[in-house]
Amino acid sequence: MARVLVAMSGGVDSSVAAAIVRDAGHEVAGVTLKLWGGETDSGCCSVSDVEDARRVAAQLGVDHYVWNLTEQFEAKVVAPYVDAYASGRTPNPCIECNRTMKWGTLLDRALALGFDALATGHHARIVATAAGPRLARGADPAKDQSYVLGVLGEHELARTLLPVGELTKDDVRARAAALGLRTAGKSDSQDLCFVATGTRDVFLGARIDRRRGRFVGTDGAALGEHEGIDAFTIGQRRGLGVARGRRTFVVDIDPERGDVLLGDRDDLLRDEQPCIDASFVGAVPGRDEVVLVQVRAHGAPAAGHVHEDRVVWREAQPRVAPGQSLVFYAGDEVLGRAIAS
Repeated sequence: MARVLVAMSGGVDSSVAAAIVRDAGHEVAGVTLKLWGGETDSGCCSVSDVEDARRVAAQLGVDHYVWNLTEQFEAKVVAPYVDAYASGRTPNPCIECNRTMKWGTLLDRALALGFDALATGHHARIVATAAGPRLARGADPAKDQSYVLGVLGEHELARTLLPVGELTKDDVRARAAALGLRTAGKSDSQDLCFVATGTRDVFLGARIDRRRGRFVGTDGAALGEHEGIDAFTIGQRRGLGVARGRRTFVVDIDPERGDVLLGDRDDLLRDEQPCIDASFVGAVPGRDEVVLVQVRAHGAPAAGHVHEDRVVWREAQPRVAPGQSLVFYAGDEVLGRAIAS
């Protein structure tokens, strides 16, 4: 029997995760993190979510705590998110939250309090290999969250339980219903907990000293003006407000000049993708080894070769926005990740 702290968001996945860990005979306590004190419609961090988590814990007969980490969240997740957009990059705040908050502050505090492991409701699996624990895709492809957990290393994986990773979402809801949990029919939360739907422009506008800039075509022609580069990301097609008579994409962003370069989809295609901060759970893939590279949470992976500071694609791929994560796979197993530059 181990002492396990379960991160309970007030959703159905973490509720069932807590039930599975309890039923496995472990000593369980639940904790809900209060990360964001502002407006949100994401289905997490609200008073009702804390109450849902508390009442599920009571139904399961386990202790429940609420830890206020709003200051750390502001410093480690929100501020870097704002800084990234202000400098023309596109951040991954959910990955940064996993790295610095859940498997940073939360795991460190759990271990300091004598817990043996941290459990969450993420749809991914931890598999045992001869080389140690490895992260793998969850059983439900539509809900797989291995991409946002690609930052986890051996230290974190050895102290983590992902109890719903072997289940489909329908299985999770069925288990919650069978247990009579109040969260059985609760809607899934949105990815971004601190920006209400449709308000990113307002959120960033209150935190960034914006300056107007130009839309520029790949031929150097001026195509209009915009209010600030934080409204755009490389590869973006919608909401540009520029008519070129054909599908138009953001091809590049120049934070120094404030220019947003517009072009066709073919203008985005690259044979290589520069990257920084590459890290791997085990051995670094050989330069000739083919790996699968995923660049979005639910995007289709593409084949490539990992070099020291870039990915060389087997077939040309659209440029990845600087700041986005590249997660490397061998089949379903996560090998590591890097950040597009």
